[in-house]
Amino acid sequence: MRLVRILALGLLSCMGMAGWSAEDKPLPAPHAKAKLNCHDCHQKEKPSTAAVPDEACMICHGDYPAMKALTKDAKPNPHDPPRTEVHASITCTDCHRQHKPAVVKCQECHEGKFSFKIK
Repeated sequence: MRLVRILALGLLSCMGMAGWSAEDKPLPAPHAKAKLNCHDCHQKEKPSTAAVPDEACMICHGDYPAMKALTKDAKPNPHDPPRTEVHASITCTDCHRQHKPAVVKCQECHEGKFSFKIK
């Protein structure tokens, strides 16, 4: 029962109680087609104030080794960056932003060096 209440609150927050409507923050087609709601990714009752944790992405998309294998043909592999402190702080949503166009985070430091097609 508590889970139903949390899901309902999360959905209501997305549908306007947080100051904006779902139309203002549309989901990409694959997420909309999967009938995901705000709480599914944000994992908070008030999703407008919560960043999406990487673990939420991994529920459906797999962990880092799975993403590394999926993009193994990309050179360089965006899911297998060098193991440095700077790269360790990069999250899924740094590139794969759901309510705004995707970006290539690598380009912030390596401008013009890499060419990636982000889905």
